[in-house]
Amino acid sequence: MERGPTRDGGEPGPAVAVAAVLPAGGCGERLGGPTPKQFCPVLGRPLISYTLQALQRVSWIKDIVVAVTSENMDMMRAIIHQYQHQRVTLVEAGATRHRSIFNGLKALAGDHPHSKLPTPTVVIIHDAVRPFVEEDVLVSVVTAAKDHGAAGAIRPLVSTVITPSADGCLDQSLDRAKHRASEMPQAFLFDVIYRAYRQCSDHDLEFGTECLHLALKYCHTKAKLVEGPPDLWKVRRKALPCPGGTEGSGTLKRALVKGTSVTLCPNGQDLQKIFLGECYNFVCINVHFLDSQNVSFSERMKELMEMKDFAKEVKERNIFLYGVLVCFTQDNLQQLHENVRQGASIITSLLKDRNAGLTGQLLIA
Repeated sequence: MERGPTRDGGEPGPAVAVAAVLPAGGCGERLGGPTPKQFCPVLGRPLISYTLQALQRVSWIKDIVVAVTSENMDMMRAIIHQYQHQRVTLVEAGATRHRSIFNGLKALAGDHPHSKLPTPTVVIIHDAVRPFVEEDVLVSVVTAAKDHGAAGAIRPLVSTVITPSADGCLDQSLDRAKHRASEMPQAFLFDVIYRAYRQCSDHDLEFGTECLHLALKYCHTKAKLVEGPPDLWKVRRKALPCPGGTEGSGTLKRALVKGTSVTLCPNGQDLQKIFLGECYNFVCINVHFLDSQNVSFSERMKELMEMKDFAKEVKERNIFLYGVLVCFTQDNLQQLHENVRQGASIITSLLKDRNAGLTGQLLIA
C-alpha cells in the first residue's frame, strides 16, 4: 500500500470524517482495446486522473483509496506523480469489483499491512470511470448515509427492462415509472459497509455488483436513494461522453476550430426556424477540433459547459444539441484522419438513434 502527499484545506461539507474508495482494477472489456478504460487518454490525460481530480477538489474527503491491479501499479504511480494528485493511497485490486472494494475498505479499517489511514465515519464508493461527479451530489449521498446508514445516487431508466423466457421469448416487462437505475457515487457508514463485506458470501463477492444490496442483505440497512443529475454517466464504450445529458435528430452541423465557430449549413434558414420556434425534433451537432498541443483542456472546458447549459434550454423546444470532439496534433495527421472518420461514424449514429440520454454531451472520437 502506498500513500501519496496530503493537502491542508478548509472544512466545508459534512461534519464527519469522510474517505473514498475507487475500484480501478477492471480490464475495460466492453470498451475493447489493450488498455483498461480507466487509463485510456482523454485529451492526452488518463480518464482516472479526471476522476481523482474531481474527488480531491472536495477538501473534506480526507483519503482516497484506489484499488489497481499489480500490473498497473507502476502506471498509477506515474499518473499520481505527473498530475500531482493528493491524499491518494494505492492498494492491490481483487479479481472482481467487490473484492477490490473490500481491499480498499480493509486499508481504511487498519486491516491492511502497513496501513496508517484513519478509519472514517462515512466512506464514499465511486467508479474510476465516472469523472464528472460534483460536490453537491457527494454532499447529498454522504449526508443521507450519515442519517440512514447507506445512500446512493439514482437516475430514471432510459430503456425498458424486460425479462426473457428460457426459450428466448418475452416473459415480462418492468414499468419504468416504478424503477430506477442505480448509479454512483454511493456512501455508507463505514461500520455498516465493512461489516457487510466481512459477512459477504464468496458468490456475492464473485458475481455481485451492487454495494447497496450488500448493506441491505447483510446489515438490514435500507439505503436512502438520492436523485442524481443526468451527467452521472459511466464510460463503457469507445464513444466517450463528456459533461451533459439528453437527445436528438436533424440537420445543422457547426465546427469549432481553434475557438472559431463556423456554420456549415449553406444558409441561415435552419437557425431562423430555431429562433422562430418553427422547428421540432431538430438535431444540432457541434464538431470541436482540439489541437492538444496548443489548446489546453481547461481553456476548452468553459465552452463545453456553456454548450451543456444551452442544450438544456433548447431541449425545452424539442431541439437536441450534441457535441463531437476530434483531437489531433500537428505532427500526426494520420491520427487526425482516423479520428475524423470515427467522428463521422458518431455523427451518423446520433442522427440515426436520437438518443435522449446524450443531449448536451460531448462525444470524443
